[in-house]
Amino acid sequence: MIIPVILCGGSGTRLWPLSRKAYPKQFIDLTGSGRSMLQETWLRLQGVPDLGAAVIMCNAENRFLVAQQMQDIGADLNAVMLEPCAKNTAPAVTCAALHIAASNPDATMLVLPADHLITNEAALHESLLAASAAAEQSHLVTFGVVPTHAETGYGYICKAKSLEGLLASGIEEFVEKPDLATAQQYLAGGNYLWNSGMFMFKAARYLEEIGEQAPTILDACKLAVDHARRDLDFTCLDDASFNACPEDSIDYAVMEKASARAVVDLDAGWSDVGSWSSLWDVKQKDSAGNVSIGDVVALDTSDSYVHSEHRLIATLGIHNAVIIETADAVLVADRERVQDVKAVVSQLKSSGRDEGTTHKIVYRPWGSYETICLSERFQVKKIIVTPGHKLSLQKHHHRAEHWIVVAGTAQVTCEDKVFTLSEDQSTYIPLGHKHRLENKGKIPLELIEVQTGSYLGEDDIVRYDDVYGRDT
Repeated sequence: MIIPVILCGGSGTRLWPLSRKAYPKQFIDLTGSGRSMLQETWLRLQGVPDLGAAVIMCNAENRFLVAQQMQDIGADLNAVMLEPCAKNTAPAVTCAALHIAASNPDATMLVLPADHLITNEAALHESLLAASAAAEQSHLVTFGVVPTHAETGYGYICKAKSLEGLLASGIEEFVEKPDLATAQQYLAGGNYLWNSGMFMFKAARYLEEIGEQAPTILDACKLAVDHARRDLDFTCLDDASFNACPEDSIDYAVMEKASARAVVDLDAGWSDVGSWSSLWDVKQKDSAGNVSIGDVVALDTSDSYVHSEHRLIATLGIHNAVIIETADAVLVADRERVQDVKAVVSQLKSSGRDEGTTHKIVYRPWGSYETICLSERFQVKKIIVTPGHKLSLQKHHHRAEHWIVVAGTAQVTCEDKVFTLSEDQSTYIPLGHKHRLENKGKIPLELIEVQTGSYLGEDDIVRYDDVYGRDT
């Protein structure tokens, strides 16, 4: 059985302002398919023989996003494992391997980042079958992308000779990101592949290898899994044990030192979508080389990527540019400099600004809210509650709230009263009153909330009951 292990913990800062820490690129529809990168990662595996339920590794902050998006596509999940902190890929894969091996030590793991783009699913499936055959012979397999140009933003894998009886090759060496001249030599040589960060191997075989190469990682991960706790449908790795684990990538910790390692060629329209420039590379362009998404008027504009979320963007006389518009931020950059966008995010963080980490739309386990207007003593929000979900039973010390239902039906609790509001109906929640909002309907509940009071911060909340286990 092949168990997909989807790594879903990245922050995607190079795709700011669309991708942010609180809602990174793996949860966004970047291709226009109507599905997120995470959802696409699972869906493109359908049809692979003997495919099992997926294990997803993510952080606690995004766990409800993961659960909702996978539920929306009917994905079969083995586990959603929560990492207390970021420790790179080796600890994440090791914890997944321990979890899988506990019930099926002979299972094959297919390790995939959640934020990659692959356009040729048939070619992907062929490479997966080749890798599965190599994994059955105890090889630790990685996937090397057949390069299309001299790329300096990827690491490379140098192939050794083909392995007998397999559609795979040995690995001569892993090499770091090269300069342009070296990348051109790799491309001309024909035996270098881009390092995709995708892997396949037997769970037991991987644990054996990491036990030899990085025993401290294995020991810490064993403790983290053994002392994990269940929280709703999530497996929370033990904080203290996981925090004590060394930080390392699977490449450095295992693959560069492993004895039986192999690489399978992948020629399937792959991209890690690591920057706006790489997204421009893979998107369909107009006759002037432009990619335009949303309400865009481009005059005398060429080789540019223009993305509008909320309003008209008009360009005139620009070349090789990236322009990204969201509700609260606009990025304008030279397409050759987009790898440096993370420096903008760092500057915002050091300045104490929220735009580097959160959107105006803030996602919660029950749905989302968006601040429409904020002034000194009032705030207006649009709130959307997913069918079947409810907010915590809570009160506020410093604000009162007015709720107006725009669509759907709301069940409202206010002190000892429970009542229903339909479209165009409203209610008032006085300061200090316990209250709760719930959507028992089958369509999203949309309402406008008007807050009034001396303090309108999100920390003015006292929770009495919360189905999602939040204390504050």
